[in-house]
Amino acid sequence: MEPMQVHKLTKWQMLKRDKWIYFLLLPGLIWFIVFKYVPMWGTLIAFQNYSPFLGFWGSEWVGFTHFERLFQNPDFYRILRNTLILALYETIFVFPAPIILALMLNEIRFNPYKRTIQTLVYLPNFLSWVIVASLTYVFFTTSGGIVNVIVENITGNTIFFLGDPEWFRTMIVGQQIWKNAGFGTIIFLAALANVSKEQYEAAIVDGAGRFRRMWHVTLPAIRHVIVILLILNMGNFLDQGFQQIYLMTNSLNRSVADVFDVYIYFSGITQGAFSHSTAVGLFKGVVGIVLILTTRYIAKKLKQETLF
Repeated sequence: MEPMQVHKLTKWQMLKRDKWIYFLLLPGLIWFIVFKYVPMWGTLIAFQNYSPFLGFWGSEWVGFTHFERLFQNPDFYRILRNTLILALYETIFVFPAPIILALMLNEIRFNPYKRTIQTLVYLPNFLSWVIVASLTYVFFTTSGGIVNVIVENITGNTIFFLGDPEWFRTMIVGQQIWKNAGFGTIIFLAALANVSKEQYEAAIVDGAGRFRRMWHVTLPAIRHVIVILLILNMGNFLDQGFQQIYLMTNSLNRSVADVFDVYIYFSGITQGAFSHSTAVGLFKGVVGIVLILTTRYIAKKLKQETLF
């Protein structure tokens, strides 16, 4: 009896066979093309003295003039310093928060209690930054804020959380953890669901306690997810989020609150310096690409799984 002949499908045949699966990609693909790739042509105005009245083709080309103006700006290094400090704070404190929270939720064995906690920590993600800033003001204001009431009862003094520059970064990081950490656990909980129970059973047989099981079984199982998300996070290293910073900024803490996102808003929208603000945005994008490639290179050297 002759062996069965297996016919290898061509790429076109595979595409035709799975056409409805590929069709599901269209909405996301169209969204990326329209809102991500097409606007990239607009970055060319960073090399022009762009005027809305002259249009894209009629505006004067000035090369790297706006980048030189940015680097020669006396406020540049202050803005860069503020942005880098906040970015480091977010990487050190905000990025690990969903991982820690996911590990804690994974240890809860009573499912109704676990689901209740998950729901409660997810809810802040659906609040806008306007509401978060308003709640922060209500809780931390010196005029009857519940936090300051407690502090005053204990110490006899109040703390100017909302205006003291030394507290600004702490408030920003705290808001981000409260708002985003719960929703960020979804990815890590999904990864934890794939950890083999046999590994836990083997660790228990070997005498490993709960902490050692988490350290030697759970964390290594989700390490590739952590590395990939860290690489993606590096692409947004200089993005601090305009809404949150703008809403929390006032005349008293502006010295530490000025970051690139706020600077782009004031120079581009309020002052009409479209080309200059685009140059700043392009600078941020280039830094993001460099950081992604650098983080990927380090991860490869450490034999970790990466995106590409």
